[in-house]
Amino acid sequence: MKPKHPGVKYGLLLGGVALACFLFGLWIGGPSSNQQQATEAAVSEPETPKAPLVDRKIIKGTIQPGDTVTSLLGDFFSPQQILILSQSSKPVFPLTRLCAGQPYELCLLDGNFDSFVYDIDREEQLVVRQDDDGFAVSKIPIEYTVKTDLVTGVIDSSLFEAVVASGEKEVLAISLADIFAWDVDFIRDIQVGDSFEALVEKRFREGAPAGYGRILAARFTNQGHIYNAYLFKDGDQPAAYYDENGRSVRKAFLKAPLSFSRISSGFNMRRRHPITKRISPHPAIDYAAPTGTPIKTVADGTVIFAAYKRYNGNCVKIRHPGGWMTMYNHMSRFGRGIKRGMKVRQGQLIGYVGTTGRSTGPHLDFRMYKNGVVVNPLKVKSPPSAPVSSKHLTEFKQTVNMLAARFENQAPVQTAQLDNATKPSPSENQALAN
Repeated sequence: MKPKHPGVKYGLLLGGVALACFLFGLWIGGPSSNQQQATEAAVSEPETPKAPLVDRKIIKGTIQPGDTVTSLLGDFFSPQQILILSQSSKPVFPLTRLCAGQPYELCLLDGNFDSFVYDIDREEQLVVRQDDDGFAVSKIPIEYTVKTDLVTGVIDSSLFEAVVASGEKEVLAISLADIFAWDVDFIRDIQVGDSFEALVEKRFREGAPAGYGRILAARFTNQGHIYNAYLFKDGDQPAAYYDENGRSVRKAFLKAPLSFSRISSGFNMRRRHPITKRISPHPAIDYAAPTGTPIKTVADGTVIFAAYKRYNGNCVKIRHPGGWMTMYNHMSRFGRGIKRGMKVRQGQLIGYVGTTGRSTGPHLDFRMYKNGVVVNPLKVKSPPSAPVSSKHLTEFKQTVNMLAARFENQAPVQTAQLDNATKPSPSENQALAN
């Protein structure tokens, strides 16, 4: 018997063939691109939620007189933790040496301690962080942006006033005086019309001026005579200043123990004493200066006396190599750590001008002895230190040519090119920067 509707039969047959082709296509080629994207979207992982924002707060401050690690960090740590911190920091930098006037930063995360950063000096910072083992304490160099500048001036009354008149800070005058202190007595030798030039590193910290770095080269014209000084590191030796021929500008004795002052009384073996009114020897040079003016030792040596004497007031005596001895009288106070037996370096601070003992006003009474015999300090001839070694003389001359070009033609000098020749050690860097 034939079906009533033969078209239905053929329709079912065609539908079955189409379904078979579709399933075969899926087996051979996989899903279509649209189907694949839809499938991937369906199985993709949900977006990771964003981490909550952390409240980071920086507290900047300056150490005040009486501040201690407990007063600074006591809100974050227990007394026992403060003790552990002090013990951890001691080999790196004792926290008992926090100095009033030095800046610090305290970083907090969500109100909790993260770090404490303290400026030890102009070169290094102390960094304190908390870790799983207690505290991590370290010293790191302070980062500066450095610009090299040529500073010039002409003397009208003093080097100090000439430097300030040129727009620079007073400390630069002291640094220049220290460089030429072996050849120029800035108390007796300065004349109107003398001049100076200095190639100086100027430091910037976070965009703000942060004082001076090294003086790479300096030139001082005194009474028509030109003195040159170039900073150079001779091999493993500390960086030092040499003239254009490689001779050290440093000599056995400084010209004077004060940078800026005046001679109020000279070396005179028959002087009328201003107090007793008697004629008596004055085997010394008196430098009149304001109370508190720093006093420097004129040479390396060992302190053999540092105490009060009836007429001399606060007095320091220093023994030097070669049978020399120097004496400094009427100080208002001694320098830090100055006591008998202490080794001192040339130019080191040993005390401050005062008027202790038998004195009519603030001044330094300065005396020199050779093998126990008093001598006039103004007539002492001082031998120079060692020159640049022959091994590094060629390198030195290249450095001089580069720096001298800036003086003559104001040509640019790349500080990076000078680093290998002039970069001082960390211990020297502070002295050069002051």
